Amino acid sequence: MSTLPVALSPQESGLSYVPEAYLIPSLGKRGSVPKAHIPVIDIAALRSDSGEERSRVTQEIKHACLRWGFFQVVNHGMTEPVLDDALSACLKFFESPQEAKQKYLSTNVFNPTRYSTGLKTANDSVQFWRMFLKHYGTPLSKWAETWPEDPSDYREKMGNFLEEFKRVSLDVIPAVIESLGVNPTKLTEKFKEGMDVVTVNCYPPCPQPELALGLPPHTDFGCVTILHQSDHGLEVFDEEDQTWKSVPAVPGALQVHIGDQFEALSNGIYKSVLHRATLNNVKTRISIAVQYSLDVDEQIHTAEELIDDEHPRKYKPSSLREFLNFLSRTDVAASGKNYGETLKIEEN
Repeated sequence: MSTLPVALSPQESGLSYVPEAYLIPSLGKRGSVPKAHIPVIDIAALRSDSGEERSRVTQEIKHACLRWGFFQVVNHGMTEPVLDDALSACLKFFESPQEAKQKYLSTNVFNPTRYSTGLKTANDSVQFWRMFLKHYGTPLSKWAETWPEDPSDYREKMGNFLEEFKRVSLDVIPAVIESLGVNPTKLTEKFKEGMDVVTVNCYPPCPQPELALGLPPHTDFGCVTILHQSDHGLEVFDEEDQTWKSVPAVPGALQVHIGDQFEALSNGIYKSVLHRATLNNVKTRISIAVQYSLDVDEQIHTAEELIDDEHPRKYKPSSLREFLNFLSRTDVAASGKNYGETLKIEEN
C-alpha cells in the first residue's frame, strides 16, 4: 500500500480538455452509435417450480448468448433500496478525501483490495478516464474487513448488495450452463464456493467524451459478469455487422456478460462479449461489475458433454490465479490481447 502523496489524475482534477495520453486515435470523432437490440429476459421463472417456464427462460438465454454473449435480466429479485444504496456508497468512496483512498492505492493485482486513479503505470501505454476500486466479494466473513472503512457504511451497503447479487448469480449461471444442454449441478456447487471479483468503476464527466474512453474494448476473464450501473454508457461489439452498439437503459435491469472462461467451458459455442465503457460530459457514472469464477486455483474445463470426435476440445483449462498472472505482466490496452485468446488451442 502507498503512503506517498499522489497527484490528482486529470479526471479527478476537472480539466477542461482531454490530455494527449487519454486520446484514443482509433475513435476519431464518434457520431451517434445505434442501439443494440439486446434481449431483456424475465428470470422470475428460474425461482419457480415450473419446469416448462424454466425451459422457456433457458431457451431465451441460449438465443441471447448465441447472438450477443450478453443479455439483460429483470424480475431478478433484488430490491431497489439495496441497488441504490450500493451505488451511493461507491460514489461516496470516490468522493472521500485522498488520504482515505490512498491507503488502498496499488498496482499489485494480487492485493485483495486496491484502488487506482488511472494514472500511467509501467504496464500502461494508454490512459482511460476512470477511477476504480477492486476487491473480493463473498463470503463477507472473509473479505468484508479488507474493504474501505470510509465511507462508514460502505461495508454494510456493499455487503447487502453482494449477498443479493450472489443469489442472482446462482439463479443465472446454472441457467446459462443448462442452456448448453449441460447438467449444472456440480458446477453450481463450485460456484457457491467460488470467487467474486468486484470492480467498482467511477467515470467522472469528461470535457470531450468523444475523444476518450472509460474502458477500452475488452472481454471479461471470468465465467459470467453481472453488472449494475447508475446510468447507461456501455457499448457492445456486434459481430454480425462489425460495429459498436450502445446498450439501452432498461429500468431495474442488470446486465449479464459471458466471459472468457465460459467461452472455454462451452467449447466456443458461446463467445465472450467484446465491450467498452463510454463517457459523458454531464455527470459521474458508477458501475459495479462482479465477475464470478471458481475458487482461485481451481481450473475450469470445457464441459465433457460438448466434446466428441466432431467437436474436439478447443480451449485449455484456466484458473483465476492464472488470469492474475497474465494481467500482472500484460498491457492489455496497448496489445489489444484478451485473456481468452491465450486459452485457445491451436489447430494442427
